[in-house]
Amino acid sequence: MRGLVVLGMLVAAFSCGGEREIEQPIPLLDEMTIDYPLSLWDQAIEGEALLRVLVTEGGSVDSVEIFRSSGYSAFDSAAVAGAIDLRFNPATQDGESIEVWVTLPVQFSKRPSPDNKN
Repeated sequence: MRGLVVLGMLVAAFSCGGEREIEQPIPLLDEMTIDYPLSLWDQAIEGEALLRVLVTEGGSVDSVEIFRSSGYSAFDSAAVAGAIDLRFNPATQDGESIEVWVTLPVQFSKRPSPDNKN
């Protein structure tokens, strides 16, 4: 069952310098559809997991951690499995690509997103 939408991206970069501005990574897709756990879909259960994602200099995802659980292990597992396949335009600092951690909210909802015209 497909039905998960990454609603937005709360970005928090961690760097040592702090003085130089970091251009944050940009996801290559505004919405990412990931498998919605069928058992939770059938029960009409919704939730949100907040992930920490390490985006490499090349824009791929190196690591994913659960920052705040949805309260359902099936949601958390699906969010992590989907996030590992995300691609980004990498973060940059002084014109060079850098590796950064970002926080990513993953919303599991059976309802269409408000900006979906269908």
